Amino acid sequence: MEADSLTSTKKYAADISSIREAQLRINSYAHKTPVLSSETLNSFCGRKLYFKCECFQKGGAFKFRGACNAILSLDDSQAAKGVVTHSSGNHAAALSLAAKIRGIPAYVVVPKNAPKCKVENVRRYGGQIIWSEAAIESREETATKVLQETGAVMIHPYNDGRIISGQGTISLELLEQVLEIDTIIVPVSGGGLISGVAIAAKSLKPSIRILAAEPKGADDAAQSKAAGEIVKLPETKTIADGLRAFLAEFTWPVVRDLVDDIIVVEDSEIVEAMRHCYEILKVAVEPSGAIGLAAVLSDSFRNNPAWKDSEHIGIIVSGGNLDLGILWDSLCKAEL
Repeated sequence: MEADSLTSTKKYAADISSIREAQLRINSYAHKTPVLSSETLNSFCGRKLYFKCECFQKGGAFKFRGACNAILSLDDSQAAKGVVTHSSGNHAAALSLAAKIRGIPAYVVVPKNAPKCKVENVRRYGGQIIWSEAAIESREETATKVLQETGAVMIHPYNDGRIISGQGTISLELLEQVLEIDTIIVPVSGGGLISGVAIAAKSLKPSIRILAAEPKGADDAAQSKAAGEIVKLPETKTIADGLRAFLAEFTWPVVRDLVDDIIVVEDSEIVEAMRHCYEILKVAVEPSGAIGLAAVLSDSFRNNPAWKDSEHIGIIVSGGNLDLGILWDSLCKAEL
């Protein structure tokens, strides 16, 4: 593996140094998640696939890495008043758990349409839930009000260098676990995960390809990449509830500069990938976590000559917090 090649100057909100610091900071708390493989799934696409299973992370998703790093980065006076965030689920639960570990309050603004299983995780970890409407404007306004009332520290779900640095620890682990990886496919939403993964991976291995996977009903990142500026959609419609956010100030420059391409897939392809994860990998994966497999199995990826040399592909399985009732309904609809 090549030495750190990107300079440590602060071109982005995070760099390889801040990511390595995050790894040391969270090492005692975060799981080093396993990498799974399947000859059957390899045969489907004619590539070697390596599934980095963040669904086995604390809280059931990669979000614990960033949340833990952010909370452990606070000094005692900051931490004393607690933290506040807005999230549809996984970041909310992760922040609640990290706050519980440090023994500080977590005020969590949750939209009324958040998946029940993710809301229950927030309650389980001791987060104080404040409800908002589904629209991002309502979530942000409610969070601002809570911030003013409590004096707590805002921990944004993705537009925060501490969050990005924490998520980047995934690449540090994955590229140690599988040295031959030449491509990583990452779900993209607000961009915290893919920013951290891309910065770390390209610092360690400049030749590596970073591909984003995005649902058709929330393809703002693909549209932003094509337009050369942030595009926000009037609405999103996708089964992948964790992929409905938009790129922001700190994440867009990384996606613009370091993400090689964005693969857009239909919800039907995501549901089929969830089925493969469950039936073949024997892992229950939420829609957002299955989208990487959906992307690598898609015609747009397999028929694109630009990726013919992508032979050893790391797929970030971002989370496993799903409502099994919704999964069942989706699978039934797919069979009709």
